[in-house]
Amino acid sequence: MSSTVKDMLATYPADLGDIDQAKLTACIEECIACAQACTACADACLSEGMVGDLAKCIRTDMDCADICTATAAVLSRHTGYDANITCAILKACAMVCKACGDECVRHADMHEHCRICAEACRSCEQACNELITSLG
Repeated sequence: MSSTVKDMLATYPADLGDIDQAKLTACIEECIACAQACTACADACLSEGMVGDLAKCIRTDMDCADICTATAAVLSRHTGYDANITCAILKACAMVCKACGDECVRHADMHEHCRICAEACRSCEQACNELITSLG
């Protein structure tokens, strides 16, 4: 199955080097999906009756969404590629996804949006870690 991310990587006019394109594609897609889930979860938390009890969840969702968005952007750029920057942002993304997933799991029994968000965070964390491992 084709995806926009995969199609765009395929059109890059220069050599992408030894990077595992399947893992790169998966990581970009997971970052985008996680950013969306975290943004939607934060918004849903704001609509809950006990919004004060969800302040940490909202903050973590927003931080995670921002870092996932930045990670997807960095991973989508290849001109002037810097492996150190790529690894640093992937590590930060995996770390925030773990924290956000952990926070959302705390509320998952009461809020379905938190359960879905936690799953997206776990999936993104895994994709980031797999890409880091493949980079060496």
